[in-house]
Amino acid sequence: MKTYVVNHRLLKILLLVITGLLSACTGVPEGVKPIDNFELQRYLGKWYEIARLDHSFERGLSRVTAEYSLLDDGAVRVINRGYSTEEGKWDRAEGKAYFVGAPNVGHLKVSFFGPFYGSYVIFELDKEYDYAMVSGPNRSYLWLLARTPVVDESLKQRFIQRASMLGYAVDNLIWVDQQSEDRQ
Repeated sequence: MKTYVVNHRLLKILLLVITGLLSACTGVPEGVKPIDNFELQRYLGKWYEIARLDHSFERGLSRVTAEYSLLDDGAVRVINRGYSTEEGKWDRAEGKAYFVGAPNVGHLKVSFFGPFYGSYVIFELDKEYDYAMVSGPNRSYLWLLARTPVVDESLKQRFIQRASMLGYAVDNLIWVDQQSEDRQ
């Protein structure tokens, strides 16, 4: 039987690095503040993706929606769907979300891939819960969500202005095509 000598200092450093990498994905971009007085029950249900910054897991998708429901363990079930015109089919991803801190603060962590979480930071939400402006852990992730597939031009302009003030690359926004006879 072989005996291994464990360098406890190196092990501690390795654990700190791993913990740091995993928690870095649940942070909040500097200057972005999650909303207070968040009410999860009012947020549950279907949302349409109006705009986003491009990223690999939604690239090429139109008619994107997110549906949130409460699970028995208190977690939030997340179902994201989008239509790939290139593949001619619907893509679907299911995940879970949990609050990072207090349940009245719009900062959750979402996982679609096991132990790996990403931030879901609601930084603006109208009082009727008709639209939400959402960030990820850094300025590479940004979404405008709404309860309807089409929104007023004034809301789009408000989103652009607010995101620009916070340092997001608004010139790179993708305005999601939500128009289709076949909504399935």
